[in-house]
Amino acid sequence: MSDSYSLLILPGDGIGPEVMTEVVKVIDWLQANRGLSFDISHGLVGGSSYDAHGTPLTDETMAKAQAVDAVLLGAVGGPKYDDLDFSVKPERGLLRLRKDMDLYANLRPAQCFDALADFSSLKRDVVAGLDILIVRELTSGVYFGEPRGIHADNNSDNEGGRVGINTQRYTSGEIRRVARSAFELARRRNNKVCSMEKANVMESGILWREEVQWVRDNEYPEVELTHMYADNGLMQLVRKPGQFDVILTDNLFGDLLSDAAAMLTGSLGMLPSASLGKPMANGRPKALYEPVHGSAPDIAGQGKANPIACILSFAMALRFSFDQGAAADALERAVEKVLADGVRTADLMGPEGGTPVSTSEMGDRIVAALAQA
Repeated sequence: MSDSYSLLILPGDGIGPEVMTEVVKVIDWLQANRGLSFDISHGLVGGSSYDAHGTPLTDETMAKAQAVDAVLLGAVGGPKYDDLDFSVKPERGLLRLRKDMDLYANLRPAQCFDALADFSSLKRDVVAGLDILIVRELTSGVYFGEPRGIHADNNSDNEGGRVGINTQRYTSGEIRRVARSAFELARRRNNKVCSMEKANVMESGILWREEVQWVRDNEYPEVELTHMYADNGLMQLVRKPGQFDVILTDNLFGDLLSDAAAMLTGSLGMLPSASLGKPMANGRPKALYEPVHGSAPDIAGQGKANPIACILSFAMALRFSFDQGAAADALERAVEKVLADGVRTADLMGPEGGTPVSTSEMGDRIVAALAQA
């Protein structure tokens, strides 16, 4: 038996509990058939936590998240909570996890399975076989910089009398640590990083470019590094996405680029993510894994949700937190086989048809394929 890996499961709201149930099926199979051992704990986050405790994340759950090898989260939010004060909205629970765990590197893969190439808004020959990884800095930049806010501005030429301020701010250390994450990931892939910023008009972009280049030259000389302005990078993503392997970028541009890349694959129900921080005492990084899709309250409880993004998020945990790359590969092959066989949840049903299945049936099919992978 291998070492036991500790995992905190936070199903959250909407379809979160449904898709997480299918991940647990995969975990149970791996424990029974692959000799892996997981020490699993459960908790509440988002609206479910507010309903039970009056807060979107309790201090007790936060302490558990700090102590485990990895956190796996489903989704948070829903219209039920729209009128809550901003400080206790469900999303504040997720943001607190990211902030308190200092999860500075957000990993968003954009992989187009061949069976779904026709679901992309781009032509099949442009997206078929696509496999890129966007590494977004997650804890600094314009979303966190000070000063910020909306203030009175009584200049005579300012109709309305107010000014909105956000500050783009990065330190050398913040840039270097996320750059190292990108270069380490590139070593596992095709040894190519493209760093994107706006060094032509922003001083923070100049610093970003210089510090990323420094990390490459001094620590990762074997990795190919190119630089690209972020607006051109976005255009290149929809023109010829296959030219990229690992894309490194800041918080603001990463938000835009990763959402654009998400649509190359055809369905949000297919997209996993990971947010990683500093290594803990055991050498594993602080880590939170979650599907990109939201809580989808309109289909919650109906068995229509696609669990693949959450299952692939767990595959990322196997690879990056548990050092179980072979198991991650097998799980990804199982997903690919099920899709190639034409098995489809509602979001994946297209003109070519397929075998429609529920959330639970999709999980069962993936576990069955895993047994053959």
